[in-house]
Parts: sequence; structure tokens; C-alpha cells
Amino acid sequence: MHEVSARYPMLRRRRRRSTGTRSRVRVVSRRVVAVLLLAALVLGGLVMLARRASAPDPARAYADGIAALKRGNYSAARNHALVAVTGSEQARSNVLLGQVDLLMENGAAAEAAFSRAVSAGMPAGQVRHLFAEAYLLQGDADRALATAGRVAGAFAADGQRVRARALAANGDPAAASALLIAVTRANPRDSKAFSDLARLRMDAGDVLGAEAAARAALTIDPSNLSAIVTAGQVIRSRYGLVAALPWFARALEADAYYYPALIEYAATAGDAGRYAIMLEASRKALAARPGNVPALYLQAVLAARAGKRDLARAMLSKIGDAGVEVPGVVMLAGLLAYADGAYEQAVVSFREIVGRQPMNLVARRLLGASLLRSSDVRGALDILRPMALRADADSYTLMLVARAFEANGERDWAARYLDRASRPTIGEPAPFASDTGVAAAAAAVAREPEDPALAVTYVRSLLEEGDPGAAVRAAEAVANVSPGAADAQSLAGDARAATNQWAAAMERYRLAADLRFDGPVLLRLSEATARTGRLRDGAAALTLYLSQNPQALPAYRLLANLQVASGEWESAAATLETLRGAGAQRDAFVLAQLARAHTEAGDPRTGLSFARRAYALLPMNPGVADAYGWALYETGDLEGAGQLLAKAVALAPDAPEVRWHQAQVLAEAGDKAAAQRLLRQLLGDARFSQRAAAQALLRAISG
Repeated sequence: MHEVSARYPMLRRRRRRSTGTRSRVRVVSRRVVAVLLLAALVLGGLVMLARRASAPDPARAYADGIAALKRGNYSAARNHALVAVTGSEQARSNVLLGQVDLLMENGAAAEAAFSRAVSAGMPAGQVRHLFAEAYLLQGDADRALATAGRVAGAFAADGQRVRARALAANGDPAAASALLIAVTRANPRDSKAFSDLARLRMDAGDVLGAEAAARAALTIDPSNLSAIVTAGQVIRSRYGLVAALPWFARALEADAYYYPALIEYAATAGDAGRYAIMLEASRKALAARPGNVPALYLQAVLAARAGKRDLARAMLSKIGDAGVEVPGVVMLAGLLAYADGAYEQAVVSFREIVGRQPMNLVARRLLGASLLRSSDVRGALDILRPMALRADADSYTLMLVARAFEANGERDWAARYLDRASRPTIGEPAPFASDTGVAAAAAAVAREPEDPALAVTYVRSLLEEGDPGAAVRAAEAVANVSPGAADAQSLAGDARAATNQWAAAMERYRLAADLRFDGPVLLRLSEATARTGRLRDGAAALTLYLSQNPQALPAYRLLANLQVASGEWESAAATLETLRGAGAQRDAFVLAQLARAHTEAGDPRTGLSFARRAYALLPMNPGVADAYGWALYETGDLEGAGQLLAKAVALAPDAPEVRWHQAQVLAEAGDKAAAQRLLRQLLGDARFSQRAAAQALLRAISG
């Protein structure tokens, strides 16, 4: 036992303590008890102080809410206001809460707060203008107009501001603009009025006017989040997606959960390919407004782009019936159905879009493809016919029509459209027909001279009636009256282009691009620069556009075309590789251009590999045959090159570049007579650009 107790002291026997020891223990115990009691008293006091310190102070919360509001942190201001309404100052605290709800665009919550304020003793006249704005945010423009019309005294300007917004909501933007201009002139320090004017002008397409009004609003109140968001929209329109992102981020620095900025930030970042930002912003938008349609839609788009179709459908299902009114939601639902092979369901979605937007060519093509896949051949032909009959119809539409005719047993018609699909587009683009006559269009413009849609219809009708001079005059008049509207400048450019005045058209398109640098304006500007021989200017514009819109694949195609036309072969190859990596691995035209670019850049073997793949996909296209033949020539296969280039010339006998390639091959193969004949034809063709090289070759084989 002794051994065990030595090894494990806890098992030792306890010895008896002496009486003196017991006395000392009692003294120590009393002291410990006293210390513990004192500690308990101190701790209890601290707890009481902590509780007292953490208890909300409504008066302090009200002051903090006002301060947060001035900083532009609406979310913090609302949190403080929710504390303030628990105090005795119910009237003013609920007014503060309602004002914040208005700024956060929650009309129903704002109306409830103002009602509580009135019940608590706030005079109705002091919040009537706020009630009017709450009604407007809930979509009741008529009630907002009636209420704003009874606002007087110190709040008259606020009443007029709400009245102007209600007029715009009821379809009278001209009266709304005039009223807001009057308000800003009478109250030059009213940041909200300038901000409302900026939004109204932006909605009307007056980009320069919106920019000026937003700048004025921010000069007066730098924390006006609505003005910051509008300024971001202006920057996005004028300069591009990437340039606009810092503006939306600036609004979110003030209030990380300001919903309008979150939605704009998410959508803009997504279009720019910055998906991490898009995801984070859309999540915060959902936190700010649970179940909100735009935020759910953006997350569905993000999921679809990532190939997660099940997740995308799940997000759309959360939107429910509310998504029927949003074209983007309907379009995405159709795309998901088409990708899943549910073609009848896709038809329903795409038909809805085409019904609302008859000129939406993408939706029309998809509807035609869906109808064809669902075995409704006649329906597909009816939808695609207006596009296929145009001289500038795209290859995909022509291919769909050919397949429809083939499915219907009309092989002769199918062959015609397959032949068109395999050849380059050589037709001149023309405006789509208008159902409105000149007289009716002129009368409509006279009734509403500031409606740009009516002006477009009028100009189109003049062009169709064969009066291009009147069309140009009408379009120029609209553009001169509306210098800040991109649509007006584009209309004037279109009228000039329709009359082959390409230099004048280019200047109008430049003005339009300075106001709204989007895809349609870019296409117009690129066409004008090509028509006027300003290829480098067109390439510069495309490069600038792509720096701001890195996901714009059509712009990459345009840039590649300009680089090929300008002989910038290495740059063209890099651009085309970007397209190929983005899903154009089986695009015969992209592969043929890659073949040409690599061949001309000094790598004909790589060019030959791309040419073979392009030819396997589209053997009857003259451009593909030409690229294949030229790659064979540069790798030393004269016989193969001669056969393919002869085929290319047979398919496109009027293409100067194809004949120039054939002439060089014939000269190399020793057929000098045929080469000389081709060269003389080329030198007599005004479209042929390589005259010096052709003359040198002609002298060399004629000596």
C-alpha cells in the first residue's frame, strides 16, 4: 500500500489536522466568502449598467437615422427609424421611417408609416406629398396625381415633383419634363427634382439631358443615391459596361443594400463577364427584397450561363406568374425548354416574345427553329419567310427554311435556300416594311412630334414610297431637335445610308455612338466605316467597344472581318481564336477565316488544317473553297489548289479576290495565257484593290 500511495498521491490517506489548523481555515473561509460577495455585487452592477447601456434610446435612434439619411445610408437609416418608432415621438419617427421607405422604393411600407404618423398627430397637410409618392410607387398614378394636386405651401415643389413623375407614368413624358424643368428653375437647390428629371430624360433616351440633370443633382447632394445610379446608367450608355461599374459601386459604398444599385451592378457585371460580382450583388438584392423578380431572373441567367439548367429552372419557378410580364424571363424560359428538347413549350415562350416584339429577329429565328423541331413545318415557314425573303438574310435562317421545305417534300425549294445559305451574303440590307402609309404616319407625327417611334415609322414610310429626299429631311429635323437622343441620330444616319450618303451617315452614327455605344449602333458605324474606306477607324471603334463589352461575340466577328480586310493577319487570327473558343468550333466561316489568317501570317500548315475542317462543313461556299485552295497553294500543292480555286471562281465568278488567287496559281503552274486573261480582267475591275501586285505579275509572265 505504501508503494501504491507513493506512486499515486491521490490515494494516500488523509492525516488528522490539528485544532489550530481548523481555526485558520475558518478565517480564510470567511475572507473568501466576503470576497465572493463583493465580486457578486460588482458583477451585478456591471450587468445592470450593460443592460441600461444596451437598451435602445428612441430619441438617439431618431438623430442617428437623420444622420444616416444625410450620408446616403438608407438601410442604416431605416434600422434607426425602426428603433425610433418604439419611443414616444410616434409622429415624427414614422415620418422618418416612411421617407426612408420611399427612398428604398417601398411604397406600401411608406404609406403604412405615414398613416401611423397621422394617427399619432402629424397634420395631414405635412405628409400629403409623401402619401402621393407612396401611391405612385405602388403603381397608382391617378391617385398620386389627385393627391399631389392638393399639396400646397412649403411642400408645393415636392407635390409638383411627384405630379411630374405620375404624368410620365401615365404616358405624358413631355408634360412631365416641362413640369420638372419648372420645378428645378424655381428651386435650383432641389436635388430630388434634378434626380427625377435625370431619370425621366434617361427613360426618354435623352442621354445628354440625363447626364446634365444627374450632374446637377449630385453637385447639390453628393449622397443622392438615385442620381448616382442614373449617372452610372449614363456612363454605361455612353462609354460601356466596365466604365459604369464604379458608379454603381459608389452607391453601394454608401448603402450596401440599396436595391436599385444592386440590380444595376449585378446586370452590368454579368454582361461584362464578371460573374462573381453578379452573383454577390444579386444575392444582396434578394436579401434586400426577398423574392424579387429581377434578382431571381439574374441568378437564373447566371445559372444558365454556367450550364446549370436545373438550377436556372428552379430560380425561374420561384418567380412564378410574375415573370410573365418580364420579356427576359419569358425568353430564358424558352431557351431552357429548347435546350431540354421541350420544343412545344419553347414555342409558347418564343411566340409570346415575337407577339410583343415583332422585330426581335433572334426570337423569331428561335420560334421558327422550335416550330420546325416540333414538326410544325408550315408554321416555321410562316414565321421565317419575312426574314428569308430579304436579300441580306443570314445563313442560319436560310438553312432553317431549307430544312422546312425539305421536311415538307419540296426539295427544289430546299435546294434554292441551301444554295443561298452556302454563299456569302451579297444582298443590300433594306428596312423592314411599314404597315403605315405616309399620310397616316405624318398625321401621327403631327399629333405627337416628340415621339421618336412615330418619327421612325414616318421616315420608313417615306423611303418605301420612294421619297428619299423627304425621308432625309424629316430624319435630320428630328436629329437636330433632339441632339442628346441616340435614336434620333441613328435615324438620321439610316436615312442617309438608305440614300447611299455614307459619309454623312457615318457622322450621324458617330454622334449616336457617343450617346449610346451599343450593338446596333456599332453595327451601323462599322458598316459606314467600311463603305467609306475607313477600315482602321472601324477597327478602333470595335476595339474600344470590346474593351467595355468583352462578352459581345458579334463584335468579335466584325473586328475579325475588318482585320482580315485590312491585312492585319496576326491580329485577325487572335480575334478568330477568341470566337472559336467561345463556341464557334463548327462555324465554317470562322474556320475559313482562321485558315486565311494563319496562311497569310506565314503559317500555311496551320491554315490548311482549319481550311480542311471548314470545307468538310460547307463545301459549296466559295469563300471556304478559296481559303482551302490558297492554303494548298502556300504549302506547295499546285494541283489541289488549282482544282479548289477553279471551283471557288465557278461559285463566285464576280469575286475579285478569288480570281486574283486563281491567277497566281495559274501563273505558277505555267498556264500563262489563262493567267494573263484573268489579270487583265482584274485590272479592269474597279473593285480590285491589289492593282500594283497584279500589274507586276502580268509584266513578269508577259516578258
